[in-house]
Amino acid sequence: MSSRRTFLTAALCTVAGAAGSAAAAPAAAWPGPHAPADARPGRHVTVAADGSGDFTGIQAAVDAVPAGNTGPFTIKVRPGVYRGQVIIPADKPHIMLRGQGADPTQVVIVDDRANGTPKPGGGTWGTSGSASVTISGDDFSARNLTFANDFDEAAHPEITSRQAVAVLTRADRIVFDNVRFLGNQDTLYLNSPDATTVSRVYLRKCYVEGDVDFIFGRATAVFDRCEIRSLNRGSTTNNGYVTAASTSIANPYGFLITDSKLTSDAPAGTVFLGRPWHPSNDPDAVAQTVIRNSTIGAHIGPAPWTDFGTWPWRDARYAEYHNRGPGATVTPDRPQLTDAQATGATIDAYLTGWHPQR
Repeated sequence: MSSRRTFLTAALCTVAGAAGSAAAAPAAAWPGPHAPADARPGRHVTVAADGSGDFTGIQAAVDAVPAGNTGPFTIKVRPGVYRGQVIIPADKPHIMLRGQGADPTQVVIVDDRANGTPKPGGGTWGTSGSASVTISGDDFSARNLTFANDFDEAAHPEITSRQAVAVLTRADRIVFDNVRFLGNQDTLYLNSPDATTVSRVYLRKCYVEGDVDFIFGRATAVFDRCEIRSLNRGSTTNNGYVTAASTSIANPYGFLITDSKLTSDAPAGTVFLGRPWHPSNDPDAVAQTVIRNSTIGAHIGPAPWTDFGTWPWRDARYAEYHNRGPGATVTPDRPQLTDAQATGATIDAYLTGWHPQR
């Protein structure tokens, strides 16, 4: 955990030094062609921390997107650190968030709330409310940037509910391309509007890091050529869980991790691939996760799936196929797909008629 904190702090300081800090207020004026009254599908705005764009904050740019938007609306984000919660509502689809740096480390969208962080006016934020970025608008995409929640667990021992989400998705047809997700517990919450709705997410060449249940939720999500990094919590026995899917029993497709790398510097055999999350003890939330054609590090042990409270992992829908690496040993505790079953566990099958991959 300390190594992640040092890395993220250094990254934020580097970007802030280069571009200044971001505020939520808009710049003094919009250029004529991008004025709010003229903002229509296909248009774009620019966010720049130094005031050289249309806005200095991400939320202000989102607010300028017209409700009921029917075509691509691009928010270009110049290098900088943009601190503060971002909410993309359901009535603003087709938003394209594009980092303008040379790589995804140069644009960082970050906040620092946890589940147990007190809210102004009373109560706490809860897991969903902790999200740095919440995406409820369909057909959203993000490219070449970083989403983070840098809640500091060590600095807040009084907060025991430490789930701190970097991104929460509640929409369909979401694409993350060359995006980093940084956090500790519950980094990436892939969800849907309700338990009966299937929402699809495609992640291409992304980087996700965390420790406890850091990829979780009921959405259908494909991780294609990604790096999924488990942080070292300093334990000699349990350094966390990569996934905690809560897939509806009516949905055959939960999480697919394919052609990816699972990495860590945690001790060998101290990280689990997943455990089955049943929100509010819902018996119809039955985790579905397949990891295939991927390289698995030694941090994953020979019995990598584990129970979640009273919910046994063997009742979930877990499987692997043709993985490699020191953590990919095939054992009786690691269900494997047959060749025939693997033909139905593909990107196209999971995305069911939607083809964002390239």
